[in-house]
Amino acid sequence: MNIIICGAGRVGFTIAKLLSEQNHSITVIDQSSEDIQKIKDSLDVNAIVGKATYPSILEKANGADADMIIAVTRNDEINMLICQIAYATFKISKKIARIRSQNYLDPKFSKLYNKENLPIDVIISPELEIAKSLQRKLEAPGALDNIPFAENKIRLLEIFIKNDCPIKNIKLNELTKKFPDLEANILGVIRKEKFKILKKSDVMEKDDKAYVIINSSQMAKTLIAFGHNEKISNKILIIGGGNIGFNLAKNIEETLESVRIKIIEKNKERAEFIANELNNSIIINGDALDEDVLSEANLEEIETVLALTNDDEDNLMASVLVEKFSKNKKTLALTNKSNYSLLQSSLKIDDLIDPRMSTVSSILKHVHKGTIESAYSILNGQYEVIEAEIIETSELVNKELKNANLPDEIRIGAILRGEDIIIPRSNFVFQKDDRVVFLAKNDQIAVVENMFRISAT
Repeated sequence: MNIIICGAGRVGFTIAKLLSEQNHSITVIDQSSEDIQKIKDSLDVNAIVGKATYPSILEKANGADADMIIAVTRNDEINMLICQIAYATFKISKKIARIRSQNYLDPKFSKLYNKENLPIDVIISPELEIAKSLQRKLEAPGALDNIPFAENKIRLLEIFIKNDCPIKNIKLNELTKKFPDLEANILGVIRKEKFKILKKSDVMEKDDKAYVIINSSQMAKTLIAFGHNEKISNKILIIGGGNIGFNLAKNIEETLESVRIKIIEKNKERAEFIANELNNSIIINGDALDEDVLSEANLEEIETVLALTNDDEDNLMASVLVEKFSKNKKTLALTNKSNYSLLQSSLKIDDLIDPRMSTVSSILKHVHKGTIESAYSILNGQYEVIEAEIIETSELVNKELKNANLPDEIRIGAILRGEDIIIPRSNFVFQKDDRVVFLAKNDQIAVVENMFRISAT
């Protein structure tokens, strides 16, 4: 596909890198000559300095032959205008825009986004995506991540293998015998910053991050098998009442009635706004780096703290203060700078949230062709977990898994057939309409699309 990416920030750079590795033809546009030079130095893509709202710049980017345009500049209005100009001038068929402002995302204004008004096919809201991701983490205590597939009936869990994990150093084929009723499939692990697809004779080791496909109904059972007995937190403190913190609190109020939330928000006007919008959350106007404010939040009774302000350093410092004044709290901090991950263990923060990859995953699933429904990126997009439907023309129909000739770097995780969840064995036979959740290396996506006979829609 010919794809134009507008915006060469962290998200634009990452998308360009992943899509170019999948052999798409990529052009990146940005006003910053410095960011464009970084793209030219690092990636095998076309890169142009200029305003993507100028038709002449889109023409220079070969807009007439583009299949898709992805607008991820730092400005909502510019992203919307880019899509409008791309459609009006070059009739680019698929237009994706990143939009942050909640005013533009209100469902009652959804009619705004159509060919007659603002021709945007897909709107990506990072704040909403991150809020949903954080809620899923809270719903699966003990898991680093928890991603739904196949109408929420299949889940991908990212689980840290601790020293006391009862199933570490046991061969995978022996785990199947030990837990015959557990509907789970270990796809692989991140080990020493590299992803390893595990074979039947392999084992999980201490400090691995394991990626496990499960039947959603067995989430608690799976986590216990991995040595994680943590309970869902019923008392949560959110530091920062911005769009992420506000939407997280709103989602929790609507779905988890037993959970009690406190929010510390520095800006008085914003604190008053979210206090009026939320029903059961307690809002404290103050600075979370002030010990008196933390004391007012009654930190002793809090079980999980999420630092979600717009300032990375404030988030890290607040998490450190929480640990200093009240031990054994679970802490999660939002950080936009990837190098802060090096400080995670020394600062004793349980999890660092990178908003970039939530946005990238959301965009990638709309780039893949046809019947690919969902995509989740692992290790900065080197691997993806994908959901796709098998259509009648797929070469997999009526073929046994062992005879499917799948590349080594594609691993089938689970199948939804009707209402049944199937963890496939070697003699499993694919059928039309199966919803398949599988792991694939980034450079195998074209193979995946061909195997599923996915049309370019």
